[in-house]
Amino acid sequence: MKRLLIHEVGPRDGIQIEKQVVPIETKIGWIEMLMASGVDIVQAGSFVNPAKVPQMADTDAIFNYFRSSHHRREGVLLSGLVLNEKGLERAISCGVELICMGVSASDTHSRKNTGMGTDEAIARIIPMARQAIAAGRPVQLSVQSAFGCGFEGEVPRARVISIVERYLEAGLTTISLADTAGHANPRQVTELYEAMYTIAPDVEASCHFHDTYGMALANCFAALEAGVTAFESAFAGLGGCPFTKLSGGNVATEDLVHMLQRAGIRHDIGLDPIIVAAKAAEAFFGRQLPGVIHRTGAIPAGSPAEIEN
Repeated sequence: MKRLLIHEVGPRDGIQIEKQVVPIETKIGWIEMLMASGVDIVQAGSFVNPAKVPQMADTDAIFNYFRSSHHRREGVLLSGLVLNEKGLERAISCGVELICMGVSASDTHSRKNTGMGTDEAIARIIPMARQAIAAGRPVQLSVQSAFGCGFEGEVPRARVISIVERYLEAGLTTISLADTAGHANPRQVTELYEAMYTIAPDVEASCHFHDTYGMALANCFAALEAGVTAFESAFAGLGGCPFTKLSGGNVATEDLVHMLQRAGIRHDIGLDPIIVAAKAAEAFFGRQLPGVIHRTGAIPAGSPAEIEN
């Protein structure tokens, strides 16, 4: 079994929808806590138009801050999201270590998110991915709204697979399927990943689930059982796409890590720093956030229930 990767997207996907702008010092503090936990990747921001997403206006400054070695934790990559060629140029110049980009399988969502239909977005994204690779940067491509769309409803599996095939034909094999609207269910997750592995057994598959309808953690387990090896999540369950019909938070990192550790996986990740970051975000925003483990705490190893059974 390959080592599972945890890709923390809270500093980007987690807060992009929040109206209360998070100061750069606070963001940096949260990122440092998350890096201290030993997660594998932290998505520190997105290179988008600040007029559309004001929360991301300081992304360049954040990456430039972490370019200094004494601000970094060894072994943790910093990723960033780009939507267009200008964003890609900014990401490369800031030293982003993993460049994330993608297209939506929902034409409606694609137009609301990027101003382009799906086919046009694919035609732009693939050359951008090749440009990033030529610049020496690894790339992860995603299919957003892969499990359904708040505007269009069901998204045909064949449409998702056709986008995956376009990526594969271009030699791009690190692919995330994103449940942008939170419509996925565990059986659908299993079937879609099985379909992807059928055409590309060696694909480096990632998953990205939102908890809009309360199924994100179950969907993560289904993805794990299907062979997925990389999981995107946000501390405290923050997040949501500003350009979908009904927005729900991401699966909470602390809940995901706790579930994996209860299954005997990734005990090297420290839950405490993630919980501290989740509680800090809860205090900052002044409301209870969706994650669970930052409020309940983890089940201790060797608890009475385990001993009895």
